[in-house]
Amino acid sequence: MNRAAKQYWDEFWKGKEQPESVNAWQFGADPDYLAQLVIDGVKTATCSGHVFYEIENEPLPTVDHYSILLNSKDDPVAIIKNVEVTIQPMNEVPEEFAIAEGEGDRTYQYWKDVHIKFFTEELKQVGLEFSEDMLLVCERFVLVDVKN
Repeated sequence: MNRAAKQYWDEFWKGKEQPESVNAWQFGADPDYLAQLVIDGVKTATCSGHVFYEIENEPLPTVDHYSILLNSKDDPVAIIKNVEVTIQPMNEVPEEFAIAEGEGDRTYQYWKDVHIKFFTEELKQVGLEFSEDMLLVCERFVLVDVKN
């Protein structure tokens, strides 16, 4: 977590007991656009490839985990809290979840096309091939705070 994110986190929780489970990150494809969708209340879900957690030896997200969203300049813009985490094959992600990701025209087809392209490129960088049954870590979250 960078210094600005840590300062934002500490200021938000000042005088209250801070949760231990927090990290800071930016959305991969278009950090500014996607963070704004969260702030606007349009985006309430996100997903990532399970394999990347294994490759990077990172723990999987959990319910009640907090995240500080960063923009493309790594400045903190908001805090979110996970309310649901599931692991499922990409080709079994329900339409309602895809729409909750809030991107593009908010259709399942848009979500599928964009995610196939994104995961194909990301997997290629680590020497893997895309498959529609790849496992995704699907997170639903609520917006906790927006940085002024």
